[in-house]
Amino acid sequence: MNVLAIDLGGTKTAMALVDESGRIADKEKLPAAASFEETLSQIAPRLAGPAVAVGVIVPGIYDARTGGVWAPNLWGTDFHPLRDALRARVSVPVAIGSDRTGSALAEQWLGAARGLSDVIFLAIGTGIGAGIIAGGRPLEGAHGIAGAVGWMTIGGRWTEAYHERGGWETEAAGPAIARRAGTSSASDAASAARTGDAKAAGAYRVTAEYLGLGVASLIAAFDPEMVVLGGGVMEAGDLLVDRIRAHALAWTQPVAAARVRIERTTLGEDAGLLGAARLAWLEARNV
Repeated sequence: MNVLAIDLGGTKTAMALVDESGRIADKEKLPAAASFEETLSQIAPRLAGPAVAVGVIVPGIYDARTGGVWAPNLWGTDFHPLRDALRARVSVPVAIGSDRTGSALAEQWLGAARGLSDVIFLAIGTGIGAGIIAGGRPLEGAHGIAGAVGWMTIGGRWTEAYHERGGWETEAAGPAIARRAGTSSASDAASAARTGDAKAAGAYRVTAEYLGLGVASLIAAFDPEMVVLGGGVMEAGDLLVDRIRAHALAWTQPVAAARVRIERTTLGEDAGLLGAARLAWLEARNV
């Protein structure tokens, strides 16, 4: 038996069949559609296939009370009725979650945090978000917004940029690295840092300190067994992980610091699909 896993990313739509052991088959990746209706048309052929449940992760907010999704990088700033639209097209259980929650579930299922009950997955890319698992269950909040940690305050004066992106995200996501390094992307900054560019290396040192401060706050607030660092910026984990760990453990609650582990993700680009699959399998078992 398989579930259908759908990862609706900001630039791509990935779909695959996934069995209960996490084995991925029949994977397909398409450019992201430009509208909600086009997305439904894009995934419709796969919805007609054999699966015992459907799991979908989205880059934004999923409100479980209404079934609506807010995904401005995909469909603008309105909420869209994704749950109702999917249930109208399939007769099997449907599960939807944020990409950050999906990634946390995937890490707990098959990744660095396998088998742990209290886990934070921190996605650091063009933005920053956290999937939080507490007591073995995803923590979503009253409106599906829990984990939007890019809006955490980490010190300094408020600027207009913080209204649009959040303080931590403005100072610690990929664009911040590029800005400090004077490069077009964090990836370019990493390449420069590895070849001895002092400005690029400094950009990574400063950003690692900001990331460590935020991780310290998350550890103190949630007392996780593990914080898993993922997202596109972690492709340069060799420049960041040790420094993030050192800053986080220096700043956070001391008993938690002695017990928490801070690790880099082990799942790679399939984390989203595995997270969607995990949502689907959990839904199928609860029905």
